[in-house]
Amino acid sequence: MDSGNWYVRRGRIGRRTYWLHYVLPIAAASLVAAVLDFQLGLAWYTTSYTSDGSSFDFSATSSGGPILLATNLLLLAPSWSATVTRLHDRGHSAWWLLWGLVPIVGPLVLLITVGFLEGEQGINVYGRPPWLRDVPAARPHPQPVLR
Repeated sequence: MDSGNWYVRRGRIGRRTYWLHYVLPIAAASLVAAVLDFQLGLAWYTTSYTSDGSSFDFSATSSGGPILLATNLLLLAPSWSATVTRLHDRGHSAWWLLWGLVPIVGPLVLLITVGFLEGEQGINVYGRPPWLRDVPAARPHPQPVLR
């Protein structure tokens, strides 16, 4: 698979391709970027400290940094593309991405649909199933030439 095919896909992909070629590499790249931001001191964080004299409370939160931001922006298109091609494998359109806007339930619906449910077995409007893609299409028998 070349990088152009990885960056923007067409048709359908199976669950295995989705997890091994997209989710794991994207998660690993994001983790490496977050660690780099933290190690280089580039992470954006906030801290708070409160005390009432007898006790204190300290909290710190980190939200990444410029490396993680750049990585996530670069990986946004392949992430959406892979999700859409998985939705196509299930027979759904890209409009299903809008489920991600519904708080709590929406991302769960997308995760289950895209990550765990099997695709349609036969050919659908988005093309052949991934496992059938490498099988050549049936060719019609040649017609005999009448002289």
